[in-house]
Amino acid sequence: MAIATVNPTTGKIEMIIDPHSSAEVDARIGEAAAAARLLRTTTFAKRAEWMRAAADILDAQALGLGELITVEMGKPIAQSIAEVEKSAKAMRFYADHSEGFLADVPLTDPSTVGASRAWTRYEPLGVVLAVMPWNYPLWQVIRFAAPALMAGNAGLLKHASNVPQAALFLDTLFERGGFPAGSFRTLLVSGADVAPVIADPRVQAVTLTGSEPAGRSVAALAGDHVKKAVLELGGSDPFIVLPTADVTAAATTAVRARIGNSGQSCIAGKRFIVHADVYDAFAAEFTRQMSQLIVGDPLLPQTQVGPLATESGRDDIVALVEDARDKGATILTGGTIPDGPGWFYAPTVIADLPDDARLVQEEAFGPVASLYRAVDVDEALRIANQTRFGLSSAVWTNDPDEEAYVIARLDAGAVFVNGMTVSYQELPFGGIKASGFGRELAADGQREFCNLKTVWKA
Repeated sequence: MAIATVNPTTGKIEMIIDPHSSAEVDARIGEAAAAARLLRTTTFAKRAEWMRAAADILDAQALGLGELITVEMGKPIAQSIAEVEKSAKAMRFYADHSEGFLADVPLTDPSTVGASRAWTRYEPLGVVLAVMPWNYPLWQVIRFAAPALMAGNAGLLKHASNVPQAALFLDTLFERGGFPAGSFRTLLVSGADVAPVIADPRVQAVTLTGSEPAGRSVAALAGDHVKKAVLELGGSDPFIVLPTADVTAAATTAVRARIGNSGQSCIAGKRFIVHADVYDAFAAEFTRQMSQLIVGDPLLPQTQVGPLATESGRDDIVALVEDARDKGATILTGGTIPDGPGWFYAPTVIADLPDDARLVQEEAFGPVASLYRAVDVDEALRIANQTRFGLSSAVWTNDPDEEAYVIARLDAGAVFVNGMTVSYQELPFGGIKASGFGRELAADGQREFCNLKTVWKA
């Protein structure tokens, strides 16, 4: 089955690429295994030199890579270029900090365990498979690959099938920077072909960013073969606005939180839960700004919302909105498919959602915002925590006691106060409940794919 780049702005096929055969996959796993044996014996300084060189390649090609991303999955061009630049920044971050993150940790008083010395050390696991999504086709991969390679691991990538050109670029990026051949290899295969790769004894661990069903499948396969797994799955992040907040600033930030990447982000604010005292003011300003967003060709610099990446993705959004409409929800703006080609959907705000609407429990992966009214902070928390997801969250308040109260009670891997969720290489990132387990980024993310070895010396 061929792998195709289908331009979501036009619906036309841009490129068709043949998948790798089983023999080619086997050879690539072998290359990665050989590279892993070399990488674990190289110094941090040498790996950092290679990583910085690969980051320089990204920066030098930022415009062209941005256009490639936009053509493949529809992200507005300014956001695509920013993704390239963010990826290069993360690569340099791990080049600078990995030696410190993975330094030996001595036991302060080894006599307590009857030793003259005792310490722990971090060692690479070997070959790690990454199953990655299309919505951030460079960043999602780099935030795994940079820490993994700097730790001395080798990487294999099974990328989303609708971004094959991004996958092929990543296949050679690290080798171009100086890493040994095979240190990072793309596998152009279907989702059905992932199972034998996870089962392969040369692969020591797997990480997946994607849907909840895909995460369940990969976690089960990893468990069957007793291999480490890290999962970053869906999110239906709450964005809580309380009476002491700056309502205009909250509404403006809420728009950015909802429509970044045309709404196709796991960590986007999706459910906007507003205290009754400020609900009307927030709803009016939020709806006004959402209705004025510029939807169009993502290669044009003025475009704020591009198409959804796939036709099936738009179909899913339409089904969620129509289900809510049929059950009595109020469409404050949007809820329509614009005329013309491509997989566009109008920025949408929905209020008065009944409990049985699918949007109450399911993730909306597109420019659709759900608006909830809460009578007090406890009801806001109840609504925020009623979903099975627990990726990130945001709360807007200028009351320190209220801030502490909400932070302690939100079921999420992160809480952003008076802002919107953003992934930073300096902070660990991940979720709880159906949003997955394990962490990416910061020191914690790098250590996920290391063996924490205890050493005791008489």
